[in-house]
Amino acid sequence: MSAQLPFDSAGTVRAGEELDAAAVTAWLRAQGIALQGQPRVTQYAGGASNWTYRLQYENRDLILRRPPAGTKARSAHDMKREFTVQQALRPVFPCVANMVALCSEPAVIGSEFYVMDRIAGMIPRKNLPPGVVLSPEQTRQLCLSMVDKLIELHQVDVQAAGLQHLGKGAGYVRRQVEGWCERWQRAATWNVLSGRRVMHWLRQNMPEDVASCVIHNDWRLDNLVFDAQQASRVIGVLDWEMATLGDPLMELGCVIAYWLQADDDRFILSMRRQPSHLPGMLRRREIVAYYLERTGLQPENWVFYEVFGLFRLAAIIQQIYYRYHHRQTRNPAFARFWLLSNYLVLRAARTIRRGPL
Repeated sequence: MSAQLPFDSAGTVRAGEELDAAAVTAWLRAQGIALQGQPRVTQYAGGASNWTYRLQYENRDLILRRPPAGTKARSAHDMKREFTVQQALRPVFPCVANMVALCSEPAVIGSEFYVMDRIAGMIPRKNLPPGVVLSPEQTRQLCLSMVDKLIELHQVDVQAAGLQHLGKGAGYVRRQVEGWCERWQRAATWNVLSGRRVMHWLRQNMPEDVASCVIHNDWRLDNLVFDAQQASRVIGVLDWEMATLGDPLMELGCVIAYWLQADDDRFILSMRRQPSHLPGMLRRREIVAYYLERTGLQPENWVFYEVFGLFRLAAIIQQIYYRYHHRQTRNPAFARFWLLSNYLVLRAARTIRRGPL
């Protein structure tokens, strides 16, 4: 592989999501950050939540994150929280980007935002970047690296990171179930299933927390940056907006919900956002087995975590679709998200009936 390939490229800024680069530049310079020239501004298309821009100055390559326009979940899109979590994690978990500045004054660009240094490398999005060809064994190693890095995060010393305040203590599983049920109901639209049976089952089958650790809450290949010269080495982890202290098995269930296999049905594969279908990638059950073997955790009812992961993902997707449905975003990529919400609820119900996927 060559480091000159466009491993991590942003594109044209979407209509309605333009960034006032002059205002950002003036604000950054006022914070004492030396910047040469005016930036070339592009936007990443991968995110469905916060808007992410690349600002290429003559002397510095920066990433800017800001919330989307429109109605937001109360606890989502908190720029200060996302910034401070990464700032605290970086000394003990070096795969976090260097934080540059946090702007808490919405008057600058119409919302809060933060800026960080870009981590240059390969991000496996829907497909591997052009020119990158991995053997099945190399692909397997990339997949194992993803799981190993998740385990490493879950083993971070919370006290050493100064993040003991990040969580709310015991009862994480219950708070998550109740919270996502509430979000699902608030984001209801006429064309989406009620999900009542799945929500009832989750409430009736909640286990106790198995542990409390730092969790990312959106762990996917397309949120990881891999070394351009060594594809199996993770050098960066992105999108920390939902990071907290919580149950590691709840996070693993969410990882599995995103993970699509080559033999999944055509509809869900059409929504694929990471190259998990490639020869050599672990299957869902193999990821779970590998994680449990390495950590020594032994859940009494693994099905609960799979069902929760699917339902939570359905709620996330539905919240995004709700904004599109009510014309709070014009991104055409969200037009079919109601179908995906229904699919995930039905898949959760099938998992309850037949056991692990």
